[in-house]
Amino acid sequence: MALALALGGVLAVLVVVFVAGPFLREPAPANDRLDEPGELERRRLALIEERDRALFALKELEFDHRTGKVTDADYRELVGPLRRRAAEALRALEPRAEGRPAAIPSSR
Repeated sequence: MALALALGGVLAVLVVVFVAGPFLREPAPANDRLDEPGELERRRLALIEERDRALFALKELEFDHRTGKVTDADYRELVGPLRRRAAEALRALEPRAEGRPAAIPSSR
């Protein structure tokens, strides 16, 4: 009976080591370098940055107008081009039938 318990214990340890083995080993990646973004991904990132810059500028202009740093006349003069920039960037980021983003809007 003692022999059966010893064999059972050894078998249990072997099974645990066998099952846990893959989790205990450090994985060896084939290649740990990040892929360089393709042309479409670079254009998409540029559009996202343009959108973020335009929306940030609009937010700053709104804040400055509300705090009185920008007059009503200056606000009306500045808000139009900023809204156009933001709208162009947002429109260019919309999914298209071909699955490609539109051309990058020009900075004004």
